[in-house]
Amino acid sequence: MVFTLSLTHHRGSAPISGDNRRFVQTCRRFPQTYFLLSMSSNPIYSVRAATLRDAKVISDVYEVSSQAALKGLVSEDSLKALSAGKGQGHWREAIEYSEPQVHVATDGDQVVGFVGFDRSRDKGTPPTTGELWSIYVTPALWGKGVGLALWDAAREGLVDEGCTHVTVWVPLGNERAMRFHELAGFKREMSSAKTVPLGDGRIEEIRLKRVLA
Repeated sequence: MVFTLSLTHHRGSAPISGDNRRFVQTCRRFPQTYFLLSMSSNPIYSVRAATLRDAKVISDVYEVSSQAALKGLVSEDSLKALSAGKGQGHWREAIEYSEPQVHVATDGDQVVGFVGFDRSRDKGTPPTTGELWSIYVTPALWGKGVGLALWDAAREGLVDEGCTHVTVWVPLGNERAMRFHELAGFKREMSSAKTVPLGDGRIEEIRLKRVLA
């Protein structure tokens, strides 16, 4: 199911009710509200805590998604090194020790994406600041609502843990990821931009942040 909303009232159409008028005004003031409604929110996607048996498919999703997202931004050798560094063993350990907490999105019995979230790893941040450590979706389902379902689950989990803010690090060249997080209400922290090593190369990242409500 896809929710759409017209933010204009066309001549000759029925008058907009008071409730709908306030709703439209809210979406104009807060574009992320419109984003949440206009994204695909297909009910076949569900999100649950990952189990150890999910480690292999999480590793597979990470490999294909990260390579698709970073293709052209780093060398092929760097992409291979990135995948090799986070294989099945890495995700088994993360799931077993909840560092970070890992949830998976499923389409029926098939895992189609995952999110890792926990307290911020950045030095000097208060304990009430959470972080999206990772969020990856099978490329064939990009833009279909899987990422939104994972973000909703992570947000609720961080709120339950007492977090009031959440951050995420995004490669500057990854325009799709940047757009997704900004439409979800994240704002760039311009002073945080840095260059980090990746395989035999380097990549620029920036931290985004938003309030948790």
